[in-house]
Amino acid sequence: MPTLVLRIEGPMQSWGISSRFTERDTGLEPSKSGIVGLICAALGRSREADVSDITALKMAVRVDREGHLSSDYHTALDVPRADGSSSGTLVSHRQYLADACFLVALEGERNALDTVENALKDPVWPLFLGRKAFLPSSPILLEDGIVNSGIEETLASAPWLGRTGDMPDKLRAVVETTASEGEPKMDVPLSYLNRSFAQRFVKTVWIETAKLKKGG
Repeated sequence: MPTLVLRIEGPMQSWGISSRFTERDTGLEPSKSGIVGLICAALGRSREADVSDITALKMAVRVDREGHLSSDYHTALDVPRADGSSSGTLVSHRQYLADACFLVALEGERNALDTVENALKDPVWPLFLGRKAFLPSSPILLEDGIVNSGIEETLASAPWLGRTGDMPDKLRAVVETTASEGEPKMDVPLSYLNRSFAQRFVKTVWIETAKLKKGG
């Protein structure tokens, strides 16, 4: 089964999967909901659109640079409550990853991958990394594009995307798998309009870097 390889890199990223009201979290790597949303922006799909063809792609993330977990806060004045009254000043705390870099691999049918690749080459809407203010600092598509290897083989062979001189001995990777092998993660989007999500299962594996080329 072929695999499409993406580079997710930027000064700031946010991939929340359990954010509630004034507390906005981020995962330590891109969520499936976040990557599917990025692809939908490239395709020009509205929030009401069906995304089942994109969520059907198997996903894995290799962490080429972990980045730094940070947080900031935002204030808003006179936010209306449901009863019509004002809340006064509302403070929200928002986490983000700074200076992180990820290799994302998507495995599936060739036609579906071709559609995604073509959309990312010429996106309909701007692409962002979890929040509209967080823009990619590198092209999303790698030169290799679609490769003829499975998802785990791709993780173990694709060039390292980190900076010259700081390659670790091994890289953490989060791979979509079966219920018997993995842990549950509630980040498969069913509807962006209604903010409803389904469960998938992921496992953590470690990639030895001795045989990886330095992509830079």
